Formats: sequence, structure tokens, C-alpha cells
Amino acid sequence: MTRPDPDEELVRRARRTLAVRHTVVIALILLAVGAVALYVVSREERAALTASIQQTAATEEDVVDPPAGSWIFRLDAGGALTATDDAPPGFPDRAAMDRVRAGGPAEQSRIGDYLLVTQRHGTSTVQVVGSLAAPHAETRRLLAALGPAELLGLAAAVLAGRLLARRATAPLGDALARQRRFVADASHELRTPIAQLHTRAQLLEHDLRAGVAAADMAPDIDRLVAGTRQLGEIVEDLLLSTHLTDRTEAGAEVDLGVLADAVVAGFQERARSQHVEIALRADPERPSVTHGREAALRRVLTALIDNALSHTPHGGHISVELGRLDSPPRVEVVVRDDGAGLDPADAKRLFDRFARGHDDHRRFGLGLALAREVVTGHGGTIEADGAPGGGATFTIRLPASG
Repeated sequence: MTRPDPDEELVRRARRTLAVRHTVVIALILLAVGAVALYVVSREERAALTASIQQTAATEEDVVDPPAGSWIFRLDAGGALTATDDAPPGFPDRAAMDRVRAGGPAEQSRIGDYLLVTQRHGTSTVQVVGSLAAPHAETRRLLAALGPAELLGLAAAVLAGRLLARRATAPLGDALARQRRFVADASHELRTPIAQLHTRAQLLEHDLRAGVAAADMAPDIDRLVAGTRQLGEIVEDLLLSTHLTDRTEAGAEVDLGVLADAVVAGFQERARSQHVEIALRADPERPSVTHGREAALRRVLTALIDNALSHTPHGGHISVELGRLDSPPRVEVVVRDDGAGLDPADAKRLFDRFARGHDDHRRFGLGLALAREVVTGHGGTIEADGAPGGGATFTIRLPASG
């Protein structure tokens, strides 16, 4: 049984926790809004009914035609009581009427689903009873409307909670993925060169203890120096891989002609030691300027020239050609060699991380994969072409600036 990845489980747990929290918060907000709306509507309905009853008690002169949903009771000075037909049973509230008739202040009360207003009207005492049935019916209609709306809002809250949680945990997942990839890349790339350096160092130690002449140890020392240089390049690639997805670094105009000239100059000594000629060809009248990160673009050119030197035999030639395309405006960098070439089947695969050649013997490592990531991150393209024994050509096209 496959054990779950602890980092992925951590992200999933954080996502679930955030989703629940977001859902609960949004649901509580929706419930609060619904409750406030219900309270305000009920309060307004009741206030409107109270105002209507008070107006009726103050203005109506008889009990025959009160407003709908209300009834009037009149107690005259002689104690005779008249009432609206079909008054609800249990009314009037005679005790309230007697208190007001005896000189007490106007009263307002509620009995069951009825509001009562009792006050003096001339020499008579009037009591108006209003039914709360209409406000209650309005409240029920509002509840019937709010119920489905709250359910839909709750479903939306669940979806929004999941979406917000996914977006909130995306940087965490990306950081963990980059950490895992860096560890995997480091262990994959560094294991062999470190083992080789260790072996060469042991051989040199053995030669020193055996008293071997320095001249005889020179080849092993050269190989040790070359190994340390290669190890340094691998470390640079690994460090670059951790920053390629970082977009916080501000870009600037980069003259690829100037950049290529500096990179080629840095490889001249190595090229002379391998008896390989490196030539830079550029049109000074049409500068190859793009917008981007100079350090990352330098690493791309370094990786391509290093790759060309690694596969070009003594007496070979490498050219770095710069040009400009007008439609659409793009700058072009071509690194061409007449070395061992490549199998057309590897033309696309060689930009994959740790890809191996079609014959499963040639390994491309990180350099070319990182070159593609840098170029695509700058809005450009990189292509490879060649044939076994016929050299290789790498073409970069980037958006032109200026």
C-alpha cells in the first residue's frame, strides 16, 4: 500500500481547514443578513399597524366602517357599549376601557395576535383592535423567500470556501513542490559528480603518499579541477531552478549582443584548450535588445555554449549568431556547432528535466531544461535541430524591445 505524501497531506489538511472556516464565516454572514432583514420587515409591519390603529382611534367617529383587519369598540358617557360587527371573541378589553374612562392615560397593549389601543375620544372611550394576521402572513412570505435564498447562499458559501481555500493554499503547495523538486534535483545531479570528485581526491591522496611525481599527477589534478567546475555549474543550475517561478524581480532592457559577447569571452580559454573556435556574429546596425532579467538570460547562453563545447571535438567550430525579426518584432539568437549532433527524436525531449538521449546513453541534466523555463518565462521560444554527426543548432526567439 502506497503511503500518502506528507507534504500533500499537509496541503490537503490546510485546504480543508480553510474551506470549513471560510464556509462558516460566509454562512454566518448570510444568516445574519437574513435575520436582520426579517427583523426589520416584521418591525416595520408592526409599526405600520400600530400607527394605523392609533389613527383610527383618534379620528373614527363610529364603529360601522373601520379599516380592514380592525374593529372599534365605543363606550359612551352613559356606559353604553357599541361595537363593530363580527368582532373577534374576547374583546373588548373592558378593564382597559374602564381605566381610561376613569381618567387614566391612553393605553396600548397586545393580546394574542391582536394589538389594542384604548384612549379618550370626546366624552367617549374608544378601543381599536387590530389583527396581526397580515404582518404575520408577510413574515411567512419573507421566510419562504429567504429560505431557498439562504440555501443557495450556503451552497455558494461552500463553493466559495473551497475556491478561497484552494487559492490561499496554492502558494504553500507551490513552495512545497519547489522544495521537493530542489531536493530531488540536488540528490539526482550531485550524487555522481560528488562521488567522482571523492574518488579522484582519494587517488591523488594515494599518489601523494606513494611519492608520485607532480608531473605524473597533473592529468588527475586537471580532471579534479574540471570536476569542481562542473559541480559549480550544477549548483548554479539548481539555485536558478528555485528562482525561475519568482516574478518579483523587475525586468530591464537587455542587449543580447553585449551579453553574448561577455559570455563568449568567458568561454574562450576553455575553447582554446579544446582547440575549438567560437565566433560571435551580430549586426551592429540592428541591436538585439529584449526586456527581461539579465542574469537568467546569461545563464541560458552559458548553458547553450557549454553544451556546444561539450559535444564539439578538437578542431570544431561554434558560432553564436544574433539577428532581428520584424514580423512580429523579435530578436533571435542561434548557437550552432559542428559537433556530434543529436538524434531528431531527442529534439524536444532534451529540454525535459534529466532527460536521456534516444539511445539512453546521453543525459541532458538540468541546464537545457532550465534554459527553456527561462526563455518561456520571458515570452519566447527555444528550439533544437540537428542530426547525428551533423552538429546541433539551438534557436532562441524573444520579444524585441525598442
